[in-house]
Amino acid sequence: MSKADELRAMSEEHSAHNYHPLPIVIAEADGAWVTDVDGNRYLDMLAAYSAVNFGHRNPRLTEAAKRQLDQVTLVSRAFDHDQFGPFVTELAELCGKDMVLPMNSGAEAVETALKTARKWGYEVKGVPAGEANIITFEGNFHGRTTTIVSFSTDPDAKDSYGPYTPGFRTVPYGDVDALKAAMDSSTVGVLIEPIQGEAGVNVPPSGFLRAVRELCTANGSLMIADEIQSGLGRTGTTFACDHEDVVPDVYILGKALGGGIMPVSAVVADSDVLGVFKPGQHGSTFGGNPLACAIAREVVAILKSGEFQQRSRELGAHMHERLGRLPNDVVREVRGRGLWAGIELNGEARPVSERLMELGVLAKETHETTIRLAPPLVISRADLDWALDQLEIALKG
Repeated sequence: MSKADELRAMSEEHSAHNYHPLPIVIAEADGAWVTDVDGNRYLDMLAAYSAVNFGHRNPRLTEAAKRQLDQVTLVSRAFDHDQFGPFVTELAELCGKDMVLPMNSGAEAVETALKTARKWGYEVKGVPAGEANIITFEGNFHGRTTTIVSFSTDPDAKDSYGPYTPGFRTVPYGDVDALKAAMDSSTVGVLIEPIQGEAGVNVPPSGFLRAVRELCTANGSLMIADEIQSGLGRTGTTFACDHEDVVPDVYILGKALGGGIMPVSAVVADSDVLGVFKPGQHGSTFGGNPLACAIAREVVAILKSGEFQQRSRELGAHMHERLGRLPNDVVREVRGRGLWAGIELNGEARPVSERLMELGVLAKETHETTIRLAPPLVISRADLDWALDQLEIALKG
């Protein structure tokens, strides 16, 4: 038995089977490439679902982490530390907002945003106690907590986890009329992915985000943009909302904010929204810890240069031009923006993922018929073209 087989057997026997990974065991990574335990190299075209936007072991980010490891890593929010103030200030400036509430995972940040919207609705908007509603969209993916799966429309994510949390109304993604009809005086927020990632990189119709913004403003509701996957350079702009010049009331950030090193997430809004929290009303032992803040500060500094947004725009345009030439007898549709694509197939996607792995490229299927591509933004054009060449081979079967 090879080392890889031995390690996979251990995982199979002792790990809960809540994932269906490709049969590979990664031991090292650098930039856009990873190496398995047997020394085989693969081009990473998934980037941990956008958590590794700036590449594996990005030198600036690993150096920031190493420096902080020699200083202090955790004090809890019982005390301030020297990285916290600069982090929240710099992230707020990047987002054009006043306040930041740091958490750890993306799901925690989404839960925080939901609590924020409800608390704001009751204490600022004046919604009667217990009547607040939040509107979400079909195909949404915001995490896997009990509350979040309560408004999921994916049976795999939702089934057998009831009773479900009330207070949510779900409408078709991209349907302005349905959204307008669902809103009332007790609507405290509209939670939206500017591009739906898990659903298959679904880009909304042109003008939809602006319509959501206008309806939220007219109704006195918060527009809450889940930019956990779509934000921080992935789509060719800092935020996916930027493509329609839309500024939400609340940003939810995660994944790439931790540089592929630490789980770091945050809710970012103005003080008239996040200011509803008082001491003891929300918190996290690890949220905003020194190590996380040091890494995230470097992420923000990287984004301020605009380099990675430009790379995503330029390489993304090239990638989508090539993907648009794939044979339509195999590929039904290609969706996406920047270095992010969902390739909808006419058949099952898992065998294509497995053939790609055999060819040295790592990608992953979602919802049975879609291949997702989201390479690290550091990928070279030559490596990207090589990966797309392998995709063409894999699609031939």
